[in-house]
Amino acid sequence: MYGTPHIVSDVMTHPVATVGRRAPFKDIVHLMQEWRISALPVIEGEGRVVGVVSEADLLTREELRDDPDAAYLQLRQPVDVAKADALSAGDLMSSPAVTIRADATLAEAARTMAQEGVKRLPVVDEVGLLAGVVSRADLLKVFLRGDDKIAEEVRHEIVSRLFPPPASAIHVEVHDGVATLTGRIHDTSLVPIAARLVRSVEGVVDVRFDLARQTA
Repeated sequence: MYGTPHIVSDVMTHPVATVGRRAPFKDIVHLMQEWRISALPVIEGEGRVVGVVSEADLLTREELRDDPDAAYLQLRQPVDVAKADALSAGDLMSSPAVTIRADATLAEAARTMAQEGVKRLPVVDEVGLLAGVVSRADLLKVFLRGDDKIAEEVRHEIVSRLFPPPASAIHVEVHDGVATLTGRIHDTSLVPIAARLVRSVEGVVDVRFDLARQTA
């Protein structure tokens, strides 16, 4: 659609802080603090993503500090016990990594994050090499689009095609992401379709209609 960033590569963060399999525990912590991030892709070779190491992976060690015996009993998965003694990224990381293609839609990225319970996704290109990282905050960037740009897209890409003049006369206004369509249309059965299409415009928070049937 007109002027809308549709894919992950439009909003992802790059360059990206990464570590190799042999990166030691403290170096991982320092890098996370320096970049102010909660997870790091683990790469090998020319940039192939083999895993992700997160703050949660690192904190398993801290859980054992006060009472190691009790903590070991509370850890539910054998992999957690292994991570508690891990010293390098290769042993700490979650693998295989949950990734997203650079050409995936923002909706696909959001759905993957929700299904996998992660806040960030390494972004890979067509051959699987790291291209960036996309976070929940990156996906929310679309809601920073100006009202004027959103309104222009709704007019050009939806209204002009679904309700072409002279049979219809529609005014589009957007305020704080809420799109309002007012006027007269020839076919009111198209309103539900218009609602779905307008809501799909990135940056739209809600859509409202004040439309009447155009009489001959």
